[in-house]
Amino acid sequence: MQVEVSVQDCFYSSPEPESAELESKLPELDHPEANQTGAIANSPIAIEKWDIWFQSWLEALSQVDQADQIPLELDQAYELSLRLTDDAEIQTLNAQYRQIDRPTDVLAFAALEVDSPQSEEMRSLPLYLGDIVISVDTAQRQAEQQGHEVTYELAWLAAHGLLHLLGWDHPDDDSLVRMLSQQETLLQVVGFATRTG
Repeated sequence: MQVEVSVQDCFYSSPEPESAELESKLPELDHPEANQTGAIANSPIAIEKWDIWFQSWLEALSQVDQADQIPLELDQAYELSLRLTDDAEIQTLNAQYRQIDRPTDVLAFAALEVDSPQSEEMRSLPLYLGDIVISVDTAQRQAEQQGHEVTYELAWLAAHGLLHLLGWDHPDDDSLVRMLSQQETLLQVVGFATRTG
């Protein structure tokens, strides 16, 4: 399985608030603050780590039998984008797409439906799963409230967004419990300890 993640770090990549809008339009690897490992100064998670995590998560999820999940093939290539932003931008997106005019922690914009047909020609190209947007402002607050590192919270929210891209949802308590359990499993796959409480 091959996975390509496009990370747009609009939160940590802007050292000066006045330049945030201009900086957010630049690809992170071309950003002057990016080092040889692809990390943005001050970002707690290197771009390569995001790649590794999503690769590991998709491989693990290819083994999960979930009725509403898009089937994942080990011989298929996948693409998705991850945007790390602030409360102001995610509030705008939340209002525009969900008609909820307040910040949220994560939004997921799935590119596929669970029953999307795939021809052989389509299978030869990377399958675009969609976009995940995370508010780092909200992630930092939630990490502090929960008593864990922001790295854990960002991974937790990214895993949640990925599950939504793959067709998971939580309209009731039972499905929410299944989804949260799967998120916990995904974080264990990439080396996080089980969260208590």
